Amino acid sequence: MKTRTIVSMERPQLRALKARARAEGISVAEIVRRLVADSLKDSQPATRSVPRSAFEQLVALGSSGRADVADRHDALLGDALRHEHDR
Repeated sequence: MKTRTIVSMERPQLRALKARARAEGISVAEIVRRLVADSLKDSQPATRSVPRSAFEQLVALGSSGRADVADRHDALLGDALRHEHDR
């Protein structure tokens, strides 16, 4: 879904943008969308530190020494999540 926005620019920039849109047979809005998309595709998303959840702590823990983990996966995961939410 597209959302409307207002962009302010210098008159010479707008004239050049309109000329380019006419030359390419597309709208000024489409030119702006493409320029924004091109600009954003190379940017890296900001990384943030997220505390590890009970689920993430269970993943890749290694051998538990228990033979029934595969059979009881759902119950064990449920227990760990309940434990985290009961804190």
